[in-house]
Amino acid sequence: MAKRILVVEDNDLNRKLFCDVLRANGFEVEPVADGELVLNAARAFAPDLVIMDIQLPGVSGVDLIAAMRRDAMLNDTPVLAVTAYAGKGDEERIRDAGATGYLSKPVSIGPFMAAVKGLVPGQGPAPAA
Repeated sequence: MAKRILVVEDNDLNRKLFCDVLRANGFEVEPVADGELVLNAARAFAPDLVIMDIQLPGVSGVDLIAAMRRDAMLNDTPVLAVTAYAGKGDEERIRDAGATGYLSKPVSIGPFMAAVKGLVPGQGPAPAA
């Protein structure tokens, strides 16, 4: 069964790119453009990974990650935070909120897929011999 990824991204082009690349790599994808809908969408979709844009209109991705960590259904779901605003201390603040992984935009496909596969259960790199 395909692993499920919730893509939270308000930028139409980025959301389409992430979804297209993930689908091409065999993942089932659910796009979400509105941060206010994220928690309900995540509960309904039960993703194996959430890709979370940090700069969302109306709500911070950091706050959404923290809310997921407080939610019994979502607290174990890995989160890959993606942000264009990678200032000093941002990665630490985002990881402290509960993000499992972190990428700064612009995102290249190779590192993006490596990060995804490293965070999705059963998709990580093969163990060293």
